[in-house]
Amino acid sequence: MAKRQIKFSLVYRDMWQSSGKYVPRVDQLKKVAPVIIDMGCFSRIETNGGAFEQVNLMYGENPNTAVREWTKPFNNAGIQTHMLERALNGIRMFPVPADVRKLMFKVKKAQGTNIARSFCGLNDTRNLELSVKYAKEAGMISQTALCITHSALHTTDYYMGVVDKAVEFGTDEICLKDMAGIGRPAELGRLVKNIKEKYPHLVVQYHGHTGPGFSVASMLEVARNGADYLDCAMEPLSWGMVHPDVITIQSMLRDAGFDVPDINMNAYMEARHLTQTFIDDFLGLFIDPKNRYLSSLLVESGLPGGMMGSLMADLKGVHQGINMSLKAAGKHEMTEDELLVNLFDEVAYVWPKLGYPPLVTPFSQYVKNVALLNIVQMAKGDERYSMMDENTWAMILGKAGKLPGPLAPEIIELAKKLNRDFYNGVPQELYPDELDKFRAEMVKNGWDTGPDDEELFEFAMHETQYRDFKSGHAKKRFEEEVEKAREKLTTKKTIAVSEKPSINRNAYNKDEVDFPVAVVGYLLFSLNSKAADTSANNVWSAIGYWRNQKTINIVLNGDTVQVAVARTFKGDYRFEINNTEYPASLIAVDKNEVDFKIGGNSFVAAISAGDQGMANVVVNKKEFQMMRNDLLVSEQIASVKEESNTSAENRIFSPLPGRVFKINVKEGDTVAKGDIMIVIEAMKMENNIAAKKDARVAKVMVSLNDMVDSATTLIEIE
Repeated sequence: MAKRQIKFSLVYRDMWQSSGKYVPRVDQLKKVAPVIIDMGCFSRIETNGGAFEQVNLMYGENPNTAVREWTKPFNNAGIQTHMLERALNGIRMFPVPADVRKLMFKVKKAQGTNIARSFCGLNDTRNLELSVKYAKEAGMISQTALCITHSALHTTDYYMGVVDKAVEFGTDEICLKDMAGIGRPAELGRLVKNIKEKYPHLVVQYHGHTGPGFSVASMLEVARNGADYLDCAMEPLSWGMVHPDVITIQSMLRDAGFDVPDINMNAYMEARHLTQTFIDDFLGLFIDPKNRYLSSLLVESGLPGGMMGSLMADLKGVHQGINMSLKAAGKHEMTEDELLVNLFDEVAYVWPKLGYPPLVTPFSQYVKNVALLNIVQMAKGDERYSMMDENTWAMILGKAGKLPGPLAPEIIELAKKLNRDFYNGVPQELYPDELDKFRAEMVKNGWDTGPDDEELFEFAMHETQYRDFKSGHAKKRFEEEVEKAREKLTTKKTIAVSEKPSINRNAYNKDEVDFPVAVVGYLLFSLNSKAADTSANNVWSAIGYWRNQKTINIVLNGDTVQVAVARTFKGDYRFEINNTEYPASLIAVDKNEVDFKIGGNSFVAAISAGDQGMANVVVNKKEFQMMRNDLLVSEQIASVKEESNTSAENRIFSPLPGRVFKINVKEGDTVAKGDIMIVIEAMKMENNIAAKKDARVAKVMVSLNDMVDSATTLIEIE
């Protein structure tokens, strides 16, 4: 009996989207394409779709050129190329007019894409119908994807209902899109068996991220039950939050008795080498190390590997702001790991309350953003769901499709309170055609609509990013971002403490301290703080201090205390106070506190402005007022000055890092509680920042397109 054949598809685009912020440039893709072909084991490759084209625009490069150049060698070699598209949302994060959706398939077919893998994040067949229709009309193979998740609602019968409608629409193939890798292997096997028994003509492909560790077992189960294609990745980006390496899957299936293709290992190693060179070039600057590992934490939260790169960047961005709020409230500050676990727990909490949307783009981002902003808001003492973007509300209200499950009563009540109306009609009908509007503007601007109207399509699909691309702002911003990331990496390598890391202070010494401990903390702060790092007070770079030694006089409670200071190696110091030696080491320094060790004990000292130009130093709740007599009064607390003289309650802060997208107020305007004052583009969403009380705008502190960090003051009110 002949062995049943299993074919492999390479998800090279998805490897990058799962691992970092950017994908290789077109010149890099052109280098690796012939090597992938030489491997000889791939019948298909995922080349574009998803965020791929937005990323090219963010480079300041033309995505249409990238798609044409990237697909061409595979077309010539007879390897099928496929794109990923999000039904109602096309290849962006929010709904797309029907005429733009239709043009997309025409453009992508002309650019060399053979297969349209179409999914609706809600598995709403009303959204999938036009994807199947438009793909077929354009001459593409239509592959309908089932967004796999695990809940009491998402049964084999549930998914077969989606398959039945897709077949009715005329789909050619079915993909099991196990985007979080949480589909249970036996369950997926039963689903494939049902599809093949009912529709033996359908091609079935499995796509599963490795995150929680199920996908290898799932691949074996779906293969045994009739799957035709399996999506694989390759080193150095396989595993972790991406896909299993093709070598592992080939070996497993060959042992199980399947007919699988051979792998040209010389070409494999060259493709692996080229991929690493792309990482070394600059892409690795945006890949979080945690994305390289499997994590069983994902089993419960169900978050997809494809968003873990952006998720880790989001966490780093809000971490400082959350801890600032927790500290102000006298609560325990969180390490990055604690914040990650809190986020996973919050996702598991809010997911059923939001109607069990499958956690795939864009709905995974919506749910994750709700969870993350809940954590941010609760740290500030606000309520859950007090900050949700308009796209999330569209999902809740039914404007993106029908949710699989019921909304929680508190979500329905919140919608009523905010006078938001629910929608039960066909989602596409809410978004009228727009191509004529964009075509008219391109003519007015003298912009070429491109072959097959591909430039028109790009403008209509990614309006904001396309404008930035055409103006040159995108390329400039990208180059600045890369340079900043490189500087940060270099700084981390050459300076002992460049920024405050995630620290667990639970094990710190909590005993009442005497003044020498506070003096050591204050000196470590003033000698290492970036704001205080000037030629006037940085003793290590000043002239005349031999062998890193200096005596500093500290004014403490009216008395002068002489302190001998020696730096032994980078962050290690010796202080001699009243004939007693204190060996100390610097752990981290922030704008208003320092973590340090004396002997075997760790401490944190909070530094603030004290009386009469003194610095106020607090260690384990005990306060000390002191001053370095070798500094000017203005330099004593240079690094702890507030960015504004306005009190915190009269400042509107950014809850997360991002770009200032809209400013709805100006100085002198009056606002009512709940009015949208400013919009921050972050986490792929437009996040509305509302007034917390009736007030008058005293000052707008930012401008349009400014990049801001979390906790940055945006607006002062009075």
